[in-house]
Parts: sequence; C-alpha cells; structure tokens
Amino acid sequence: MTAGQGEPATSRSASAPHIVRPMRAADARAFVRLFLLLILGAAAAGCATLRTDVPRPPSMALAPVVDTPSTRYVASETAAHEGESGFRPLIGNMNALMSRIVLIDHARHSLDLQYYIFDNDATGRLVAQRILAAADRGVRVRILLDDLDIEGQDNLLDALDAHPSIEVRLFNPFRFRNRSVFSKAGQFLLEGRRLNRRMHNKAFIVDGMQAIVGGRNIGDAYFDAGDQMHFRDLDVIAIGPVVPKISAMFDAYWNSDAAYPVTAYTTVHAGPDDLAHLRATLGRDARAFAESDYASEALEELPNGPSADREGRWFWGAATLIADDPAKVDPARDHRAWLMGPELKAMLDGAKREALLISPYFIPGERGVKYLGDLAARGISIKVLTNALAATDEPEVHAGYARYRVPLLEKGVDLYELRPLPGKPPRSAHGTSSGESLHAKSMIVDERTVFVGSMNLDPRSRLFNTEMGVIVDSPGLAGSLSRYFDRATAPENAYHVVIERPDAKPRSPPVLRWIAVDDGKTVIYDHDPETSAWTRMKVLLMRALPIEDML
Repeated sequence: MTAGQGEPATSRSASAPHIVRPMRAADARAFVRLFLLLILGAAAAGCATLRTDVPRPPSMALAPVVDTPSTRYVASETAAHEGESGFRPLIGNMNALMSRIVLIDHARHSLDLQYYIFDNDATGRLVAQRILAAADRGVRVRILLDDLDIEGQDNLLDALDAHPSIEVRLFNPFRFRNRSVFSKAGQFLLEGRRLNRRMHNKAFIVDGMQAIVGGRNIGDAYFDAGDQMHFRDLDVIAIGPVVPKISAMFDAYWNSDAAYPVTAYTTVHAGPDDLAHLRATLGRDARAFAESDYASEALEELPNGPSADREGRWFWGAATLIADDPAKVDPARDHRAWLMGPELKAMLDGAKREALLISPYFIPGERGVKYLGDLAARGISIKVLTNALAATDEPEVHAGYARYRVPLLEKGVDLYELRPLPGKPPRSAHGTSSGESLHAKSMIVDERTVFVGSMNLDPRSRLFNTEMGVIVDSPGLAGSLSRYFDRATAPENAYHVVIERPDAKPRSPPVLRWIAVDDGKTVIYDHDPETSAWTRMKVLLMRALPIEDML
C-alpha cells in the first residue's frame, strides 16, 4: 500500500505520490495575511505608502528664554513660588479656545502640539492659521498627531509641513494613506494588534514655559463651535517646574520609533505653492471667523477677563507629570511598567474622606468595582460622574459601563450621569446624543489632590492607548474643580442613579432609578431617561458581546 493510500511514509522515492498535508494554523494565518495584503495593495494602487526608512532626525525642546512680556510674567510668578507649579482651570469651551489663540499669538520661540484629534473645521483652521502666522515670525513649530482620525486633514498637514519652521509627524501611522473605511478596515485586519494602540495624549507647550494639558482635542466639538455635538471638557494651563517635564514627554514621543514625518508617505510633495494657497484660504477663514457671532461672544472669554467659571488667579502646588511610555503602542513589548494606573491608584489610596471621579467613558471592571467598594467600606465618599446614555457619543462604551451600575451602587458608590443639554436635538449618528457630552477626565481627592489629563477610567485607556496627565497637590485647584463637580452633578445637570428593592419582595433583584429636577420639581425615571426603547435594546444586546477589553 502506498503512502497516498493511508500508510505513513517515512521516506519516498522521487516517483512516490505527493502527500497533501493539512495547512497549519500559523501557515493559514500567514496565507490570509498575504492574500489580504495583495488585495489591499491592489485597492490602494496609486495611494501613498509609508516608507519606514525615511530619515527622522531627532529634535529636542528649546531652552526657555525670558525675553517677552509673557515669559517675563511667567518667570516672575514662578520665582515667587519656588518649587511649585501654577495652574489655571479652563472650564468654559470658548475660554479654552481663546486661551490657545492668545498663547500662540504671544509665542516667540517654540510651539509643540500633541493631539489625538486635530480637525480641519472652523476652530481647527483658526488654530492652524495662528500657528502659520507664528511660524512666519520665526517660531519653531512641531505638531505630533495620532493617525487614526486623520480624514480630511492630509492636505492641510502637508502644506503646513512645507513651511521651513513647521514639522508635522504622525504617530503609529497606517501603512497606506488611503483614508477610506474599506482601506482602514483592511489594514486593521492585517495589523490590528499595532493599529489598535493609539496616542491619546493632549499637550500644548509654548516657549517651554507654559503648557495646556487635559481632555480637549482641537476641533469645533471641543470649543462649542458648529451645530453638531459639543463636549463638556476640562483643561488646565500650567506654568512652573512641571512644564519642562511636559516638554521632555513630548520629546520622547516626537523622537520615538512610532513617530513618522508626513513626508514618509511616498506621494507627499507639498511645496511653496501649496503653502501659499493654504495661507490665503486660512486667512479668509480667519477673517470670516473674526466677524462671526461666536467670535464676538468668545472675546468675553479671553484669559484674565471676566468669566463665571474661572477664579482669575493661579493655584499653586507640587505637581507630578504622569505619562505612558510611547513604546506602549508596540504590541510586542511588555507594558506593565509603563501604565499610569499605579500612580492614580496611589493617589486614591491616600483618600481620607472623599474621592470625586470624572470620566466620560467609565468601565471599572470587576476589580475596579471591588477597589472602589473597599474605599467606600472605609467610610470614604466615592462619587462618579459619567455620561448618561442620552448624552454619550459612544453607546457601546455605555453598554460596558451599564453592567457595573448595580454592583457599584450596592457597594456604596454614588453615580451621576450627565444629562442631555436642554433644547439640543439628538444627533442622527446614534440617535442618542443631545448635542452635549461629557469629555473631561479628572479626579479630586479630599479637596487637596487633583488629577487632570487624557485618561478615561476604562480598559482601552489602561491597556491600549498612551495617556498622560498631571497630579497636583493644591487645595486651591482641588477646591475649584470640586465646585465644578458640584455644578455638573446638580440635579438640573445630571441624573443621580440609585437602586431600589420593592418592599413586597425583599429578595427581588434591585431596580435602577434616575433622579433629577425639572422646572423645580423632582422627577424619577425607571429606565435610561430620554432614550428610545430601541436604543436601550441595542445597548442591552451590546452588553452580551465579549468586547469589554476593547472599550
């Protein structure tokens, strides 16, 4: 009997029949990857391809120089508070935009911007126009953006990069510069383990002496512009010894293996003509913006001017920058030593009376529920503000959070969910958002210690995204943000979620209730308020999917 008829063959002559063996799993995966790469390459023919051998000369933050009214003011303030950093909250969205514009306009030597999103919309183009004007007067500009949400920005970024004083780099970029959904989906199939890891940091550094960190990206949604969704967000302006640490963090990302110049794509050939065209169009856009109703209202929100949500002074204290290592985006590396979690846990471990947590995407997991419950069992008041289903822009994340509401409440944690903004119509994309959504990320412990940064309390921030923020020991700043928390959780602005057990059935499962105030009257809901039955059903179905670690 020959080997082809079922007898194992240990050797065979040249004339022996060929044995067809099952394809190993690893070989099958390699074949599928090659097949997908060939299809994707054919679809992306003519599109720009990332060159991994492109020169990436390193550069470092410029040393601060005290030679302008702005830098002299900062130097004077910090000299009076040796060893401490100063912070000013940016709570109002218009004030947050105008603060950035003013800082750019006063820059003399350097601007370093690091963002997850930089939209090519009205406010994004305004920021770009002021950046271009700064570069024209000799300011060195470095812009580092995550590549995931780059859609209509390519021409804008290419033209900016053509300026001799501006360099733009993309972090963890896609292999092909085809921004279609099909292309991105195909690339995720091929390189999902890498592309699933994104740079979520937000940093804005001026002349090495002032910085803005927090939750805001650059775009209309973060500054109350446009007629789409608006985010309720939080940043801080920082001065003092924490700023060089933020600059060093930026340098680490800028010079990392994951950062590529926009010119690394093979078809990027922006030149003087593209820059001249951009300068003209941005100039027209800026003039139109200056004549808008938004600009008239925003002028009242200029830094140091009157504002209902800003004390108008610096809050001082010892500050620590915490940030993930940029190599966290490499799926082959061990990331346990690079996560921000231990620093934030140590901050919460030190709580004696109260911990206020603000996270738009809040998925504590079973370990998080136990941890917060243990804090509550010690007599510490734990209050969490997150998005209601009617206010979230990510229903799938809300599904991940919803399963933990009852366990958290049973352990004594207070839950507040941001309400929809009255008078705003739902967005068509999900049919759930009112037009305003929580986006701030902060913690306040014992009205003394504060965290403000980019990190959500969810698995994606812990495991996949790079994040950053500052921890500040400052009763003044903590008091200011505690008042922000109190306003945000007032019954006119947020639902207080509680659990009840029917008196007639003491062993029956608890039911959720949402308590709020409308027109001075208390109202109680027995399901996620201001949502349709279909929306609630979709969230219930999403809760059954095994995707929590990806949220």
